[in-house]
Parts: sequence; C-alpha cells; structure tokens
Amino acid sequence: MKKKIYTCCFLYTFIFCGAIAQDTKSENYWELADGKSITWDLTKEEKLPHKDNIELSGKKVSVILYYEIDTAKNLSITKDVIFPQLRTYNKSNEPDWKKYRAYFRKKVGNDANPAISYNEKLIIPSKIDSVKISGMLTFYCTPVDGLMVTKTIYPSMENRFLVEQWDVKNIDNTEKTVFFTNYNLQQKELGYKGTYRHEVYSNANDRMVLAPNESYSFPMYYGATLNEEKASDFDFKEALKERKQYLKTIRENLVLQTPDEIINTLFYFSKIRASESIFDSSMGLVHSPGGGNYYTGIWANDQVEYSGPFFPYLGYKAANTAAFNTYQKFLENIPKEDTHIPYAFEVDGIFPMKHLDRGDAAMIVYGTSLYLLSTGDIAQSKQLWPLIEWSIAYCHKKRNKEGAVQSASDEMEGRIETGTANLSTSTLYYGGLRYASRLAKELKLFDKASLYEKRADEMEKVIENYFGSTMEGLETYKYFEENNLLRHWICLPLTMGIDKRKEGTLAALFKKLWTKNGILVELNPEVPVEKAIFWDRATLYALRGAMKVGEVNLAYDKLKSYSQKRLLGDHVPYAIEAFPENNMKHLSAESALYCRIITEGLLGIEPMGFGKTQLSPSLPEAWDYIELKNVYISDKPMDISVKRKERKLQVKVVSDGKVLLNKSIKNGNSIMVIH
Repeated sequence: MKKKIYTCCFLYTFIFCGAIAQDTKSENYWELADGKSITWDLTKEEKLPHKDNIELSGKKVSVILYYEIDTAKNLSITKDVIFPQLRTYNKSNEPDWKKYRAYFRKKVGNDANPAISYNEKLIIPSKIDSVKISGMLTFYCTPVDGLMVTKTIYPSMENRFLVEQWDVKNIDNTEKTVFFTNYNLQQKELGYKGTYRHEVYSNANDRMVLAPNESYSFPMYYGATLNEEKASDFDFKEALKERKQYLKTIRENLVLQTPDEIINTLFYFSKIRASESIFDSSMGLVHSPGGGNYYTGIWANDQVEYSGPFFPYLGYKAANTAAFNTYQKFLENIPKEDTHIPYAFEVDGIFPMKHLDRGDAAMIVYGTSLYLLSTGDIAQSKQLWPLIEWSIAYCHKKRNKEGAVQSASDEMEGRIETGTANLSTSTLYYGGLRYASRLAKELKLFDKASLYEKRADEMEKVIENYFGSTMEGLETYKYFEENNLLRHWICLPLTMGIDKRKEGTLAALFKKLWTKNGILVELNPEVPVEKAIFWDRATLYALRGAMKVGEVNLAYDKLKSYSQKRLLGDHVPYAIEAFPENNMKHLSAESALYCRIITEGLLGIEPMGFGKTQLSPSLPEAWDYIELKNVYISDKPMDISVKRKERKLQVKVVSDGKVLLNKSIKNGNSIMVIH
C-alpha cells in the first residue's frame, strides 16, 4: 500500500480519533448488549466530548462515518461515502499517485437533513441518548415534544447507495400530526465510465398523523448513479432486508461460544468487517482492505496471506468467491521474464503494482497453499498449483549464500528498514513449503511433496542459524542481518509452530514491545512513546503464535485486554490498521486475522490434507469450554466442542448429525479429524 508520511498523520490522528499509542483513556465507553451489538449510554457519560469513526461496506459502496458527541450531547456526523467502481479523473493540481485513490467519493456533513415540524415548531433531533453498533450504526435521539427520532445507517449490500433510515415515533398518549420537508442535492461529474451523479435526498411523506406509540420510517439516500441509472431505483426497505440477511448469515456461521462474552462479540464483529468489504470489480468479486484508500484492489498480504486462508471456515459464498478471484488474478500475472510478481492490483485491477519486491512470492505460496488445503477443492487446487510452483521456485532462487530469502522490503513497503533478507519473507516461505508439500500429496505429486518438505526442513535451520540472535538479553530473532532493535515480526516463527526460541520471543513481544494498543513495530529508545508506530496485524499474529506454541494463558491475558479496548474502548468496534498512519482505520483483513486467533490459535485447526484436519485445542485456565459451531472444513459445516473434564479436554466434532470424533486429550495435544 502507498507509503504515507507519519509526521503529517500524527496530529490528525490524535485530534480525530482521540487515540494515541499510549492511550490515557483506559475506561470503556461501550457496553455489551445482546451478543450481537454494543451500546453507548450517553445519559450517564462524562467523558465528553468524544470522536470516533467506523466503516460500513457493500459491494458498490463504502462509508466511513465520523461522529462526535459534544459536552451537551449533541451529535455531529460526517459521512465520507465512497463509490469504488466509479473512477474519477485526476485533478491538475494533484500528484500522479492520486490515480490509485481516484474513487468517486463525497463527504456529506451535518447540515444535510430533512426538516420535521410539529405544532408550528421545527423539531431538531440533535441531542443523543444512546448509540448502538450491530453491523449497522444507530443513534437514539433525545425525545422532543413527545417525538423520538432514531437514525440507523447501513449500506446497500448490492447497489450504489447508503441509507440513513429515520424512524419518528410518537411516545405521547395523544395523536400528533407531523410535517416533513425533504432534502435534495444532486451533483454531476464526468469520469472514466461516463457521467456520475451524486444523489443525496430524503423521501418522506409531506404529512403523517401518528397515533400514540406509532412510528413512521423514511430514508435519506446517499447514492451515485452512472449514465442512465436512476436514483428512483434506490429502495431502503430492500437494502435493510439485504443487510439483515447478510448479518444473519454471518451470525449463524462460524459461531464462537466461550465464557468470555467480549471475545465472543468481537469475534462476531470481526466476521462482519472481514466479509463485508467485498466489492464488484473487473476481476469479479474481490475482497479489499477499505479504510478510505483501498477498494476494488487486491494485495499479496491483505488478501492472499491474511483473509484468503480464513474465508473457507466462514462458509460465506461471496467471500470464498472473492478469495479465489484473488489467487486467480495473481496466477494470470506470473511474470514471463525473470522478475518478481506484482504485489497488488489496484483500482479495479487495472494498475499492477510491480515496482517493489516485498517478499510477495513467499506470501503467495503460504496463503494460496493454506487456502486450498482449507477448501478441500481439488479442481481449484489443480488450477492454482502453477502459482504455488512458480512462487516456490522464485523464493528458492532468491536465497542468499546463507539460505535466507532475499526481498527488497516486507509488507510495510519501506516504511522501516528491512535489510536485504528479512525474517518475514523467509518464515512465510517456510510455512508455505509445509502447506505446499501437503497439497502436492493430495495432487499425487509425490516427488514435489518430498522436495518441498526437504526445503522446509532446510529453511527451519536457516531461520534458526541466520536470524536467531540475542536481542535485549533475550534469545529471540533479529529481523535482518544488521538489525539491532526488537521488531514486531519476530512473532512469525511462532505462528508456524517453531518454538525453539519461544521463551525469549514471547518475552520480547509481550513485555518489551507490548503497549495498551498492542505490539510496537520496533522498540526504539530514540522514538518518544506517543509517536511509536504500531500495526494491529503484528499483535494479531503474535497472539495466534503464542497459542500455537502452547502459551495459551499468556496469550489469553493479552487477548482479553486487547479485545476489550478494540470492542468497548475509545475507537471501536474492530481491529485497526495502524498508528499513526491512516487514522487507525478499520481495515478489513485485520479482522480476519482476529478470527484466526481462535480458529488456528485456540483450537489449532490445521489442514493436513483434503480429508484430514488436525485440532490442537488449548483452554486457558479461566475457561471450562470453547465451542465453534457451523465451522466449514473442506466445505462441510461442523460443530467443534471442547470441554474441560477433570485434567483433560473432551473434544467432540459433529458433522451433519454424525459424530466424527469424541475423545479425551491433554490440554494442547493434537488430535486428527477424518472427514
């Protein structure tokens, strides 16, 4: 992704999000509601003013909602509405790189509202009693003259518009006649696909008579039309139905149940954010990061490595389609010459980003192999196998004399020094070799399977001998040969099950690098703590890695505090991209990484082949059980139940009413499920 300037972002981030690396606001703003929503009660809130933002997405629209509650509890909201498929012309005074962010988008402020009048008085629903987040964002306004206004914001899942649904309820015991004056704004602009029209308007009746306890609902639309499309086709009732059906699907698939309701709820919310950020494109459906900058595009880290391997377990068809389309696009762009593969395809896939080798071939072999093993789809595996073979051959060719895989950078794209061969690239290559070997066996490519297993053994030695080092008095890893500062990605060997240096690495991650916002990118004594950089993706990998190597209690303690901050704190309700970059936006693939802490970490789900899955469940001391219902393994829904029974765990797996496994094991031990 595009490199940003941190110094410019810092002040803006502090002002707008009210969150910094060393956060002084440790109190919660939000409360758990019903397992599928969180609420903020303003009637007793004293920590005001407060600002935050949240992103909501559908296939043709995304919105970042910036909202602020002042000390008088008045709401101010700005909607940054983005239409990803409508690419605009660059402006003459903009730098050339802006073409990568040239989405048709409009910011709409607090003044775009319909007028409501009752008894010859304008009703201004500005004060807020409470807010709810439930896959939609709902503001409950303080009643005025017996009228209560509720505003619920949600995107159309299929079409190019956002809805702000107004519900006006008569809470008095007498009939009321209420009058409405609609808001209407249209802006026209020429772009690459033709004439774009930005439409903002309400669609209320002029007059409604409301009996006691009766409500009237009408929409505000924030949409765009292209050429001959008509805004009259916008339908808020259909959009609400679609959004509710989507949320129902996500709620009923991959259902987590543990004694910790905060983790249960953040897991559910993470499924929403991970899977809603799917867009129509020339490549078909694709998953994109979002965050105001990254739409209808795919990246070797976010989509290939982070979200793609997670989606098969969710059982959401659109997500699986988007994942496959991503791998297919990279397959179609294997270089014909002797060079690295593009690391991304931006803006509807028309801009291949090929100026930098970030170790993307290693990301590809790891993510693609793990995705295919998880789907159990032999046809897809045969189709994508050439991408895996090419990626392995490229990494093998790029090794230095010590065997470490060389790359110009990593997924941070030069924001921080990585040397000529970094730990991330070599470790992802190692993990990819392990998975590719298993996949080769399923494809009856036994010579390849043996070769890749041998290379994986060699790479494990390279990780120890080339990167193993004493840092800050701890036996852990240096990130590259000249590196002398602890780095976040030292967690990666743990996620691959390499535990040789786990004590020192875990101490480095959770004592030296840990902050209230998770793990720092680098422990640099010359950087003031309030300007220190963190990216959630490293924290999420580290938590998974700690569980992978058996340190579940340590990881749970950190997971609990992290989850509470992200779900109930001052910037909610999802994992974020980074600080200070990009205003801590809710990039979607990070939410997939949160879910993988549970699937691959706590439960240790590991595909060994198309019909074999290994489980290595670990319960923290505070828990007596964990259940994951409707988890899709090789495209089959299964229920996994792990319950503490005396000093052991009773593990039960059921699919379609058939018990596949019901055995007692020690905490952290592995067991095979044949399906």
